[in-house]
Amino acid sequence: MITLLKKKPCILTIYLLFCLVLTPVYSSDIAEEEDDNEWDVMQPQGDMQTITIDTTESTWSNLSVSEDGQAMVFDMLGDIYTMSIVGGEATPLVQGFDWNMQPTYSPDGKTIAYISDRDGASNLWVMDANGGNPHQISKEETALIHTPTWSPDGDYIAVTKGFMSSRSIPAGEIWMYHRSGGDGVMVTERAYGPHTQKNMTDPAFSPDGQYLYYTDDMTSGRIWEYGKNSTTELFNIMRHDLETGESSSYIGGAGGAIVPTPSPDGKYMAYLKREDTKTVLYIKDLKSGVDRRLSTEMERDHQETFGSEGNFAYFDWTPDSQHIIYWTAGKFHRLNIDSLDVSLIPMHIKTEKQVQKSPRYLVDVAPDTFDVKMIRWASMSPTNGSVVYQALGKLYLRDVKSGRVKRLTRQNDHDEFYPSFSRDGKSIVYTTWSDKDLGSVRVVSASGGIGSTVTTEPGIYVEPKFSPKGNNIVFRRLTGGYLLSPEWSLEPGIYLADRKAKTMEKVTEDGFNAHFAADEDRLYFTSYAPESKYTELELYSVDLKGRDERTLLKGDKVTEYQLSPDGKWIGYTHQNNAFVAPFLSTGLQQELDIEDSGLPVAQVSKRAGEYLSWSAGSDRLSWSHGATVFSRELNQAFSFLAGAPDELPEPVSEGLNLGFSQIADKPSSTIALVGGQVVTMRDADNAQEVISNGVVVVQDNRIVAVGKVGEVSIPADAQIIDVSGKTLTPGLIDGHAHGSQATEEIIPQQNWKNLSSLAFGVTTIHDPSNDSSEIFAASEMQRSGQILGPRIFSTGTIVYGANSPTAHARIDSYEDAFFHLQRLKDMGAVSVKSYNQPRREQRQQVLKAARDLELMVVPEGGGKLYQNMSMIADGHTTLEHSLNIATGYSDLTQFWSQTEMAYNPTLVVAYGGLEGEKYWYDRTNVWENTRLTRYVPRYIVEPRSIRRATAPDDHYNHIKVAAYAKTLRDAGVRVLIGAHGQREGLAAHWEMWMLNQGGFTPWEALRAATHDPSVALGMRDDLGSIEVGKLADIVIMDGEVLNNIRRSEMITHTMINGRLYDVSNMSEIGSGNSTIEPLFFERLEINAMPAATAKAIAEKSARHHWVH
Repeated sequence: MITLLKKKPCILTIYLLFCLVLTPVYSSDIAEEEDDNEWDVMQPQGDMQTITIDTTESTWSNLSVSEDGQAMVFDMLGDIYTMSIVGGEATPLVQGFDWNMQPTYSPDGKTIAYISDRDGASNLWVMDANGGNPHQISKEETALIHTPTWSPDGDYIAVTKGFMSSRSIPAGEIWMYHRSGGDGVMVTERAYGPHTQKNMTDPAFSPDGQYLYYTDDMTSGRIWEYGKNSTTELFNIMRHDLETGESSSYIGGAGGAIVPTPSPDGKYMAYLKREDTKTVLYIKDLKSGVDRRLSTEMERDHQETFGSEGNFAYFDWTPDSQHIIYWTAGKFHRLNIDSLDVSLIPMHIKTEKQVQKSPRYLVDVAPDTFDVKMIRWASMSPTNGSVVYQALGKLYLRDVKSGRVKRLTRQNDHDEFYPSFSRDGKSIVYTTWSDKDLGSVRVVSASGGIGSTVTTEPGIYVEPKFSPKGNNIVFRRLTGGYLLSPEWSLEPGIYLADRKAKTMEKVTEDGFNAHFAADEDRLYFTSYAPESKYTELELYSVDLKGRDERTLLKGDKVTEYQLSPDGKWIGYTHQNNAFVAPFLSTGLQQELDIEDSGLPVAQVSKRAGEYLSWSAGSDRLSWSHGATVFSRELNQAFSFLAGAPDELPEPVSEGLNLGFSQIADKPSSTIALVGGQVVTMRDADNAQEVISNGVVVVQDNRIVAVGKVGEVSIPADAQIIDVSGKTLTPGLIDGHAHGSQATEEIIPQQNWKNLSSLAFGVTTIHDPSNDSSEIFAASEMQRSGQILGPRIFSTGTIVYGANSPTAHARIDSYEDAFFHLQRLKDMGAVSVKSYNQPRREQRQQVLKAARDLELMVVPEGGGKLYQNMSMIADGHTTLEHSLNIATGYSDLTQFWSQTEMAYNPTLVVAYGGLEGEKYWYDRTNVWENTRLTRYVPRYIVEPRSIRRATAPDDHYNHIKVAAYAKTLRDAGVRVLIGAHGQREGLAAHWEMWMLNQGGFTPWEALRAATHDPSVALGMRDDLGSIEVGKLADIVIMDGEVLNNIRRSEMITHTMINGRLYDVSNMSEIGSGNSTIEPLFFERLEINAMPAATAKAIAEKSARHHWVH
């Protein structure tokens, strides 16, 4: 389309008119339009409450001046108001639970264009200037519409249209809509097509209608990057010629240039740029090209954040082109461009708003027994007699008829993974792992016994599968050097082992989930489509030498392919459900689709499914999810097969439950911690209890007494630990942790990340994005005492709105939302991460499903201010990540403080400037922290910390973010620490120190790491304070931490669940005598990760959004 426009200037006008002919004018009756929408965002089906806002300040208000200069229209907290240009009481034009914003007057002043999500998504609407006759213009379902601006003739409205790619950061294009409606016309196109993450926004017409100005991201490549340098040229103002279709850079340079705003007389261009840390308002004389600085006191712009909702709160000229009316610092201002005199425009609003109650449910943190839910690789025997599966690190067999369960092997020297039956059901192949002895591929009789090793050397092995006759075994070999030892891992790839010859040879470098079909001479495996930017998986095949590669299948959002033994069927997973289709080989790649397919397709699972396996006769597909294994005969899925019933049954929802009850680990001991200063955090919302010369008595895993020496009776059999001169606090709760718990599902016996966290006093982590099967399996192993680390809670995989096959969760209804949340709860989730679903109705449906399933919802925040504010109204459990503005004002503070939603600003990765993590690399010698380098490989710490950039304090955004977090906490909003996995354990202390920089006292900073997250995350009955009945999670710090929060990291001992550890070597004291083995990087002289490992970790970190 763009190419045609460049060649034929008149086509734009002709095309716009052509659209009008084909497009009906939409009804202006909102009620009639909403009848067609099953979900009404204005009635989200939760418990609502009415709150009152009384303010003379607003946060990030966009404004527009009427054509006669007598009035202005602006937005605040999702409502649109009008007010005299001289200020006063504001009158609402649009109010409701929907979110309305960015109003702009038409040139004749009779109409206002604005953005509203009342139909479920952010779309373009128009209304009369008095608020009457509102009607919808755009009807986008997944793209996001923002930043409307009128053409001079009043016929067209230009907007930013944002598209998500593999990330949820919308990449913008400029589109134009006719005032009567239609599908719109693209004006500018994304530079890198559907995979770009760069933004175009801030459209504005020249007064004569010849040009359309906009802001364009000038940084290199297609990827949006965190931590950009705003003193460089990040954005340019572009000028698009509407006759020729040519776009060219118009204003740029150091500090960038954003928000082009031409004066009505066409003589000037007002715009913003950065100078040092200041956002500065300029005007450019469009005849001479001379720039004049008007104000250096503007609010910080969005050049370093997403900017998908616009790069600033939009301002406007008065009709005489002599004044600019703008919002900043919570107030409206009028600036004379000649004298530079600035006067405040007073505003007052008293209004009522509706907010929804947050889902928050009590978590049973440490029951004496717990249900094992994260069963992995459960598969039915091809002959239907038994099920093999893994739980708590070992393989089990269950007889289907009798229900009898037994261990598959008789050893406890290593853990066992990835079981798979032979075609005849007589043998099982699996892999092993031991931190000391590494791993192997082994085969054991299906009746159990001692496994025989197939591989010829140790290594890291996954995904073994038998050939049809069982003579060969295909598997994948990995590299180590991150969580697992790098020994014997120079040659990763897919391998083939010949059982008779006792050899193993590499077949291909890339791919995963390799398996056989009908023939012995071809392998099938999965890999990412080369041009898909990790958004689409394909099925390939090669011969046994890795040659004759063929690309067979692809499918949008397909995550697993499994060919049947006879090669005639393909089982696959799409959107977490299992499907089956005939497999047709034509020599050309075929595309799988669940709706419009050229071949019959059957959905066989209803409650989610993965780990696909086939019967020997290819007539039954099995799968598992959580603790349940399911199966379906193909003649119950396809009516054309022999034996099919007259009416096919619904997809399978009931299966065989393999879960079981496990005794949780806890010590049998009594310990008395005597003589220290005890910061109890008891009743921390109302009091600051600190006990000097205190005593804490712990029996087994619970606290049984707290008080002063001499006032507490210490049991005679107690082990007394002298903690004089120390400060005792509750165990730290990292409310937003990230990081690997496994390598391709292999959980190490000793994870240095977990050890480092414990060594820095982090006793509980809540990870809002991780690999579900890995982290829930690790959580269960930690509970049972098999691995040492903090208590692990997680959302599992995010409920993602962007195009990532392993994380995307398509939500078109409440039922879809319920399905995705149910599958996560089945695996062990206590919360879910609602991650930038594009439509507000989708986010509300997730909330309703969470309430019905008693799950908490911790949404992704940070990049989109208005969306974040609507999430406060919708009542999420927390907001994860900092707002993308430097501060909020009275309206937002009042609004938020009257809800139950907590705030986790993750200061280490705070949006809008240099993030907090870099501050501590800048100001401290992190690589010299002996405890950190005791538990974290130097080749991971040193490259990030030794050669580091430096900047003045005011370039570090976290300080202002922390200051507003202090304002919110003082108003009653709970504030949590969230170290984001940035620096293992130590970053939890950085979070507290940064809160202190923002005005939190040391005690208040400790509260954000203990009491507040325990309440916000539903764990207050067990965690968050040192008091009788609570779990014995206690940190012992050296010195007076309440006088100097920087001493918080000076930890001598950590107690978790009643077990006390010396953090210098993680040896257990008093409660037991356990010790740890040397970590692999201690016993080996390792100086770097293998390249393949570094690549895999980078891809995993990007997939789960761990790296900012």
